[in-house]
Amino acid sequence: MNAPQPMTLKPQPQASGAVTPAAARAVNRARLLRNALPAVSLIVLLATIFIMQPRAMSYMGMNLMLNLAVPIALATIAQMLIITVNDLDLSLGSFISFVACVAATLLNDHPLLGCLALVGCVAVYALLGALIHIRQLPAIVVTLGMSFIWVGGAVLLLPAPGGSAPQWLQALVKIKTPLLPFAVVMCVVLAVAVHLFLMRSTWGVVLRGAGGNPLAIAKAGWSLLKIKVTLYAMAGTFGVLSGLFLVGLTTSADANMALRYTLLSIAGVILGGGEFTGGRVSPVGAVLGALTLVLAGSLLSFIRISPDWQIGAQGAILILVLALRTAVNRLEARPT
Repeated sequence: MNAPQPMTLKPQPQASGAVTPAAARAVNRARLLRNALPAVSLIVLLATIFIMQPRAMSYMGMNLMLNLAVPIALATIAQMLIITVNDLDLSLGSFISFVACVAATLLNDHPLLGCLALVGCVAVYALLGALIHIRQLPAIVVTLGMSFIWVGGAVLLLPAPGGSAPQWLQALVKIKTPLLPFAVVMCVVLAVAVHLFLMRSTWGVVLRGAGGNPLAIAKAGWSLLKIKVTLYAMAGTFGVLSGLFLVGLTTSADANMALRYTLLSIAGVILGGGEFTGGRVSPVGAVLGALTLVLAGSLLSFIRISPDWQIGAQGAILILVLALRTAVNRLEARPT
């Protein structure tokens, strides 16, 4: 009688959908690199500027370079809130110009009327969100039409450059903080505050979910209309703050002074890791993207590139960063 043979275990083939530990580590590294890309871009720009102009490392140098960082960062956060629900605001720059004109005229001469006008601006943004959602209109078309209305209103208020920012507003934006310039402190506070609300709070998860998976949010009992109205109202609030800071820094206003903020805000969100779809945004990344664009302008000035070419050069920097992020995204999505 033959002795029983010892039983051997044959290795089972790995399931096709399984992820090996090595592949998981590679994906984690790619995700970490993608999240760090906005900060890396900013550090590289800062290092380049400091090498070319060592005096820029001083308090005064940083203050001059980042003079307009706060209004651009606020505009970028406003655009990010719209992108959170997969929309795009093409009227943001003209809206900020209108707010600046209100601040330089009504808010200075008739404070109560000026405050009511600014509250009305936020209400108009909330109504736009409701209109876009209820009528299922493309946000690009609606906001493009609104851009002409905002510009027309700004021209009616201030036909020629002029006006004067309220003294309290000028004093506010020129506060001198210890160690770091006021613009840097404000950007840090802005990034942290919006991050805690949008990324860490329950309500923030719901707001982002309306862009990532609106059907699931609706089935959970949340009103998509209220969510969109809330995000548009918040975007209008940050747009108002951007216009106030801008006119406080420039001390006067112009109907066309912030038109380029529309493209700068979109670029800042994308540089910061945001996506046009899926509710995928990053408040900290958006602020870092805005700072990167501001420093890119300073770098181009140090290189003595003509202002006529600076917008194109900023676009080239944006394309370079986006190309790097696309390569990182492909590495993250590489099949195992």
